[in-house]
Amino acid sequence: MAQRLRILHTVEFYAPSVGGAQEVVRQLSERLAERGHDVTVATKALPERDFAERNGVRIAEFDVTGNAVRGMQGEVDRYRRFVRDGGFDVVMSYATQQWATDALLPLAAELDATTVLAPCGFSALHDPAYASFFRDLPAQMRAWDRLVFHSTTYQDVRFAREHGVENIEVISNGADEREFGIGDDERAERRRRFRAAHGIADDEPLLLTVGSHTGGKGHSVALATLGRLRTRHARLALVGNTALGRGCLPGCRRRALAARVRSGGRRTALLLDPPRDGVVDAYFAADLFVFASQVECSPLVLFEAAAAGLPVVTVPAGNAAEIVEWTGGGVVVDAPRVNGLVRGRAADLAPVVDELLADRERLAVMGARARAAWRERYTWDAVTDRYEALYQRLRTSSSAISP
Repeated sequence: MAQRLRILHTVEFYAPSVGGAQEVVRQLSERLAERGHDVTVATKALPERDFAERNGVRIAEFDVTGNAVRGMQGEVDRYRRFVRDGGFDVVMSYATQQWATDALLPLAAELDATTVLAPCGFSALHDPAYASFFRDLPAQMRAWDRLVFHSTTYQDVRFAREHGVENIEVISNGADEREFGIGDDERAERRRRFRAAHGIADDEPLLLTVGSHTGGKGHSVALATLGRLRTRHARLALVGNTALGRGCLPGCRRRALAARVRSGGRRTALLLDPPRDGVVDAYFAADLFVFASQVECSPLVLFEAAAAGLPVVTVPAGNAAEIVEWTGGGVVVDAPRVNGLVRGRAADLAPVVDELLADRERLAVMGARARAAWRERYTWDAVTDRYEALYQRLRTSSSAISP
């Protein structure tokens, strides 16, 4: 019988903050708590957070900012004491290059808990300002009991292997079966609902891209791709929040207007920030997901597209190519990298989008294949199984060798 564990997850931001890292840690934390484990998340204090516990997960807040390179300010010592003296069985820290992990990197060997580090991409790997950080990192990584990577091929796991780090585990990301695991009739209804709400005919091609208005999610490329299509009538739903300020939203509005004017109103973009139910509706309503992000680790949106049975056209950001291979649900369009950033080009994406929109049978086959792969391997329930098994295995091993 599995033992009940006291688990600490650390992450820079957590609910109600929205983002990829937040979602991964939320899914794992709530599901492990539901399975009977004692789960705490240590994260940044947010003025809009009005709860100390949510869905069985306790929230420990710390007023800290920065990272190992820029410097860390605030309650760093209190945070370290909390992790060191909290009596946890397992500590899993999610994503380097931010304070919640960087503050612990030198301390892993001092912790009584089993330690797990999920590096999450190394987005600054090619930034000269981080040269000393990555020079010291291999030795620090070896001090953790296990490193969890989301890919077998991306730059973070390659970096670890190239530096002789061996304590590696690969666990993919996923998509929520409670959101996407619905029947065909409900999927069809949600497609109709979204299209009716936005005046989109059932036979009108609808493209979708999902990502916050950070300036790095490829919105300008997606909008330019819409403008270059040969397809006479088409829509693009650009779904994204502005959690970090307005970001690229004003520019997206200008580009959307320009695309509409150039096409005489035949190709238009919807800039949307709906509640989560509306986001899921958009996945079910679209015909093709277009992804041109500049930097990623293992993008959740591609798993969500697979879960919705929505084929994708994507640039090779993060391990997007690997996800397409795993799910069989899309096409990868090559793009150059400049200073570590993927620079997708509308001129390359548009012909692929046109070709797929013209072949509905191929789209249906790709979508069904991706959804089947997701159901089998990439639900959050299946992903949580792997984390739980890892935590149990490491803790049992640690207990066996303790004096």
